[in-house]
Amino acid sequence: MTRGTADILLLLAALIWGLAFVGQATAMAHVGPFTFIGARFLLASLAVLPFALREAAAAPEIPVRRRLGLLGIGVVFFLAASLQQIALLSTSVTNAGFLTAIYVVLVPAIGALALRHRLPGAIWPAALLSLAGTFLLGGGRIDGLNSGDWLVIAGAVFWAVQILALGHLAFDLRRPFATALGQFAIATLLGLALGLAFETPSLAGLAAAWREIAYTGIVSGGLAFTLQSIAQGHTPPADSAILLSMESLFAALFGALLLGERLDLLGWIGGGFVLAAAIIVQVGPLLAARYRTNPLGSGPK
Repeated sequence: MTRGTADILLLLAALIWGLAFVGQATAMAHVGPFTFIGARFLLASLAVLPFALREAAAAPEIPVRRRLGLLGIGVVFFLAASLQQIALLSTSVTNAGFLTAIYVVLVPAIGALALRHRLPGAIWPAALLSLAGTFLLGGGRIDGLNSGDWLVIAGAVFWAVQILALGHLAFDLRRPFATALGQFAIATLLGLALGLAFETPSLAGLAAAWREIAYTGIVSGGLAFTLQSIAQGHTPPADSAILLSMESLFAALFGALLLGERLDLLGWIGGGFVLAAAIIVQVGPLLAARYRTNPLGSGPK
């Protein structure tokens, strides 16, 4: 696969995930957030299952200790998805897309605080841009953020924790489809259990939301994950970081086209700041490492 093809696949994955925000929001006219999560990740589990089985045939059995770790990551994954899903009851798809991107800045920050990872220098301008962007998305007032916006930000914290924990586990397992299946399955069980306990799911509601459930489960959960897994092995990390961060812009685009959402000028500037922060914190360390290796820019690229 060429680098150009890989980049196109990553951009397609970002587009799929951006559109998924719309499906997540519109589905809740028919089903509750937990019921939606359970149904969505049930389909995602079924979509990934054949790949996980094929992967398992050529790999050793997962140790019990790693299974427990996967269970914990699955719970964190469910909490992140739930906070984001509940948030969409009271915030816009556009705000949810941009504010979710804050997790990119939180990953190195939490890694440095909790795991003593080396803190990249790019984190400081990225953090300031994220704070400024969040402030502007709230209309230039800290009280301009509603409860849904704050839930998205809380969800971003759990997304960051999930990514950190997943990075450690995935390095040991080297079984991406099994890891994804484990998370999807746990989200399915917890979502359906809480949906039955606190909501009133019905076949009529599920039937009315079947398009959103199918898209977010099969296309966003199964296809886009597979595209990312395949493409990231054929393109530089900097390309991946920039292209996947386009998810926020696609969420805003589809929110405008399909739901009639609009941001004012301050909101667009704020969203741009958050997106720029996500790109800086991922690309900055890569460019710094390249400069240290080749400070004069000579030699092969």
